Amino acid sequence: MSTTQWTRPTVDVLRQHLLAETGSTMTASEVIRIWELSGVERLHLSNGASMIFKFAVTPFTTEADILINLAGHGIPVVAVKAWAVRDHTLGMLTEDLGVPVRLATENDAATAAVRLHAIPSLGYLDTFDEEALTSLPERGLAALAALQREGRFLNAKDIKRALQRLAPLARTRAVGAERPPFGVCHGEFHPTSLHVGTDGTRLLDLAKAFNGPGLLDLATWFGTRAPAKPQSLNRLIHAYIHVGAHPDAASCRGGLPADQWALGWHRIWAAHWFLAHAAARHHGRMTDDAHRSIIRRQLTGAVTLLTSS
Repeated sequence: MSTTQWTRPTVDVLRQHLLAETGSTMTASEVIRIWELSGVERLHLSNGASMIFKFAVTPFTTEADILINLAGHGIPVVAVKAWAVRDHTLGMLTEDLGVPVRLATENDAATAAVRLHAIPSLGYLDTFDEEALTSLPERGLAALAALQREGRFLNAKDIKRALQRLAPLARTRAVGAERPPFGVCHGEFHPTSLHVGTDGTRLLDLAKAFNGPGLLDLATWFGTRAPAKPQSLNRLIHAYIHVGAHPDAASCRGGLPADQWALGWHRIWAAHWFLAHAAARHHGRMTDDAHRSIIRRQLTGAVTLLTSS
């Protein structure tokens, strides 16, 4: 069991506290989605309006603060109405943006990314600069060793081999990480992270935000389930530059084209994220099989991308 798994009593208390803080009365609620570490509900209120209630445990308890900070910098994000943390659990009420009028496009992605990545680093977020990227394979190996000492991830020789292959290359391939654009990154920059409504486009779901190369965000846009397509990312990078990003976004880094570099490093970052949070017991044993498959896929792609020149 995760040491930070949410509990219904804590979530219910948080929801009631936040409703009281906003002077709202709930008449009904509907679950939008529930995860192991978080959940989202739509609350219907007595005045006929609705709000979204989101709750999350470590490592996602800073999302309200991130959204409020970004709103203060003029970034169009979903508005936080109230929030609180209790028993290592975040609860927040946000505006209900309703059903999107259409899916977000690559141009929407480029425009939103330019604005977000221009924000200076937020001090309380993890920073993935050149030194931090260099350390990721070794940190992944350390997390894997810690898990195996607990009898977890025992069938992971291929994961270990991939990390061992990437570790000696990491310093060379990390060169250029701090070239612009470098700033606040979304962390899960997918089409569903942009809500296109009648009053414009808003960013959602910033719980995994970090400071780092903006290219890592662009590398997430097309997902990681299928083999990487550098040509698709290259198209997005040039759209990004066209709407105002620094022209260095298209420059080679670590001896590789920008698209190949970003796709490879994003996959290492994602694999490390799953290993590190499993080792910290944010994810329980019941998720190990699924996460092992994800990590294996990410590292296989990273090896292909970062060992090719």
